[in-house]
Amino acid sequence: MALQICTLDFESFYSSTYSLSKLTTEEYVMGDEFEAIGFSIKLGTHPTEWFSGSREYLQDILDRFDWDNIALVCHNTFFDATILSFHFGIYAAKYIDTLSMARAVHGIDVGGSLAKLVLHYGLGEKGTEIINALGKHRKDFSWFELERYGAYCINDTELTYGLLMKLLPHFTIIEMSLIDITIKMAVQPVLEADYEMLEEHLIEVKLAKQELLDRIVVDKKEIMSNNKFAKLLEDCGVEPPMKVSPTTGKMTYAFAKTDDGLKDLLEHENLMVQTLVAVRLGVKSSIEETRTERLMGIIARLGVLPVPLNYYSAATGRWAAGGGQKVNFQNFPRKSKIKEAIHAPKGYVIVGSDLSNIELRVGLCLAGAHAKLKLLGAGFDLYKDFASNVFDIHYEAIDADHRFIGKTSQLSLIFGVGALKLQRAIKAGIGIDIGFEEACRIVEVYREEEYPEVKAAWKECGRAIKQMTNDQHGILGYNDLLTVEGKAGIRFPSGLYMKYPQLHVEKGTNGYDEHKYKLRNGWDKLYPGKLFNNVVQGLARCIMGEAMVRISKQRDIALTIHDAVYCVVPEAEAQEASDFMTQEMTRTPIWMPDIPLAVENHIGYTLAG
Repeated sequence: MALQICTLDFESFYSSTYSLSKLTTEEYVMGDEFEAIGFSIKLGTHPTEWFSGSREYLQDILDRFDWDNIALVCHNTFFDATILSFHFGIYAAKYIDTLSMARAVHGIDVGGSLAKLVLHYGLGEKGTEIINALGKHRKDFSWFELERYGAYCINDTELTYGLLMKLLPHFTIIEMSLIDITIKMAVQPVLEADYEMLEEHLIEVKLAKQELLDRIVVDKKEIMSNNKFAKLLEDCGVEPPMKVSPTTGKMTYAFAKTDDGLKDLLEHENLMVQTLVAVRLGVKSSIEETRTERLMGIIARLGVLPVPLNYYSAATGRWAAGGGQKVNFQNFPRKSKIKEAIHAPKGYVIVGSDLSNIELRVGLCLAGAHAKLKLLGAGFDLYKDFASNVFDIHYEAIDADHRFIGKTSQLSLIFGVGALKLQRAIKAGIGIDIGFEEACRIVEVYREEEYPEVKAAWKECGRAIKQMTNDQHGILGYNDLLTVEGKAGIRFPSGLYMKYPQLHVEKGTNGYDEHKYKLRNGWDKLYPGKLFNNVVQGLARCIMGEAMVRISKQRDIALTIHDAVYCVVPEAEAQEASDFMTQEMTRTPIWMPDIPLAVENHIGYTLAG
């Protein structure tokens, strides 16, 4: 039986202090002031209807629909489906989200609001009655005002349905399934957490932070000095984030409070880095403190952990933390006790499957480095292989330090990293300064002797950048895997595009041409190594996405973190589920048949294993 499309839009109480701009979706929906004033609903192509009344009345209306056979459509389905789930106990068979679809199709070109999108497609205009609802509970509306509010909501629902019809042609069944999986992780959560363990962790983190602050022998002035702050980060093994200065056009440190590069370091797994950045930004708490407190709050309110992720959040299509949701499951440190606190329900276990070295594998396959891929497929350690060739040491005699150098080289040089950054990364990792000249030699061996195919792939990427800039078409990658379609961007096997808005050429401070593109906040440079990196990440996401869809046909997916997927299964089915997930995660895609895939699995009661 085919699912029936059902388009829905809730209207709820909001005020200047109680709104989605002030609170996370979970905080708003589960807050004491929450009230569903009404909703409009459109079944298939039938006219939209508006319902408003008591909670019991709305429940009665919603219960009349056959949700087991409905594909729910909303604009920001995460919000409306959270209301359905946690207030009315209703779960749709499938979820569709026009906001997620628009992000994937348009990026930042159009904007994500329903108002901007319907204007872009010429579907009509979104009303303004919501402005008049500020601070009003249902009892505060007159009969006439409530009727107008209903008409406004009906219009939103009709516009959402029309937007769906415009966006659907851009999507495959796989991508629509991934939207469904993403929303279900948030609105049908199964993961739980140990409140007492989180509470203990919070105390430990606060004490550790204070000890770090006491040990920092610099004063606030030193932390506020750009050059000195950069040196502090480098001493922690962190490359200071950079940006193009909007005033001088030169590269400068991205140390402003609004710079994403600096804010990202608040999520760093090193507590020292978190603390330094927090002091620089004037933030009272480290991210480890705030994320622990937020998880404690969610558990106290819900008893389970919704996983709010944005589908196709970045240009590469990867999942990212849901905007404004304040809990980033993608960035929990590997050794954090938070992972130990997150667990499966009683009688169940968490089965995780993580693609091994996926970006390295995809990069080599994209470049056509077949000899190295065969070694990888045969079980050889490419980190040791590279170190063996660089240092002229037998493969079996490679020690931990040499392997680390080989690993660091493999994972960075493939994306065009230079000698200085390589030198710093090795020193930060094992405390050995190999020297700039030795770093230059290693870079030369990589590019000219061991991986000339990768160097050739960068050249291809340089050509692709020019083609996008000049609105020309071309191909990219081994076996012509990708198509360059001018200003539309680069088309992935998923049918979706990697876009670089307003890509253009301008003279850099060194007198050479630079390609730049628009970000939400400012501009960034695009160069061959970066494009290669982005394409590799996008292809890795395609591999991951296809595997997730196959797995979801037999197992519900509770969480995805980067290149890993986690399912919650009955204890007795753990090994069977693990074997099945391995099978699906290592199945090579038809568009990249030469890639040898491998996974690392874990079975455990907690997310830590």
